[in-house]
Amino acid sequence: MMTNIAKTVLYTGMTSNLLKRVYEHKNHLKGEFTDEYNCEFLVYYEETNDFHVAVEREKQIKNWSRKKKDFLVNQMNPRWRDLAKDWYS
Repeated sequence: MMTNIAKTVLYTGMTSNLLKRVYEHKNHLKGEFTDEYNCEFLVYYEETNDFHVAVEREKQIKNWSRKKKDFLVNQMNPRWRDLAKDWYS
């Protein structure tokens, strides 16, 4: 999940290459929702090797309320820090 500096928006997506996808969001290379709302901070992620599990999990989370998504982020990242802050030089 990606958010903006004010933490007012949560973007949920799925990728087979998290490093590349976060880089694209941080550098506004896709011209999508994350660009419009400046979602540059990775605050939550899950890993799986099963594509079908990933698709179902993404759909599940996207259907959740904001309150439930916030709870999920808080379990992994209670300070909502950018988990990808130091990933790139």
